[in-house]
Amino acid sequence: MSPSRTETSLLWLLRALAAIAGAITLLIVVFLLVEAWPALRSPGFTHFLSDEAWFPSSSTPQFNIAPMVAGTVAATLGAMLLATPLGIAAALFCRFYAPPALASGFRRLLELLAGIPSVVYGFWGLVVLTPLIRQWAPPGQSLLAAVLILSLMILPTIALLSETALRSIPRSYLQGAAALGLSRWRTISGVALPAARCGIASAIMLAAGRAIGETMAVLMVAGNIVQVPDSIFAPVRTLTANIALELGYAMGGHRAALFVSGLMLLVLIVVLVTLSDWIMREEIHG
Repeated sequence: MSPSRTETSLLWLLRALAAIAGAITLLIVVFLLVEAWPALRSPGFTHFLSDEAWFPSSSTPQFNIAPMVAGTVAATLGAMLLATPLGIAAALFCRFYAPPALASGFRRLLELLAGIPSVVYGFWGLVVLTPLIRQWAPPGQSLLAAVLILSLMILPTIALLSETALRSIPRSYLQGAAALGLSRWRTISGVALPAARCGIASAIMLAAGRAIGETMAVLMVAGNIVQVPDSIFAPVRTLTANIALELGYAMGGHRAALFVSGLMLLVLIVVLVTLSDWIMREEIHG
């Protein structure tokens, strides 16, 4: 049976939109490469990992971005370690344990948290969270503060998308588990979570992408000192915060070096997407 004219038109529209999305992504990559090329050509990419410090506008420029890469990765991993189990637990509570009225209200609360602007999270962290950490271990603005703020920001994403994945499980799966006499937890661990694992993995990867790219909230609470953190209480600077802080006055080689920071962020996202794709293929074929 041949497709109708409407179906054919819709197919071509979707192809056109996909091509536009791909072209925009390619243009962004080209733009970053063009702007970063002067710094990649001289002093060369190796200097961005081997120089002693980050002083790109001094008379003897130094271009080491490794501490900022370390800060970005540490903040993201720390946030994921905290937010992932909490988000999945929130999704399970909403789907399997909470009464319908409570589940609906809890879901609305998560949606509200997901919609709060990042600068509001950062302002709360600066005014409330960092003074509390300072009483424990100065200076307060630290990797720990960045991890906690990022965890709070990405938790709703993991919880809402995981709950959606759990709701998409065919009802027959749960009915079959009930017919076998499985307890609620055995049904969750043996049926629901395995059936929803692809959706939950996607939720985790999307949240990780947001954590890597977050700027304002991290800038306000992380301390913004360019160093490899030796403890969770040490101040750090992420790649996104570095770009936001310095791009307004950067010139020449300094500006090109900031675009190299943007390229490093792009590399981290590519690694994340590749890992996500590999996990999905393993889940499908496994």
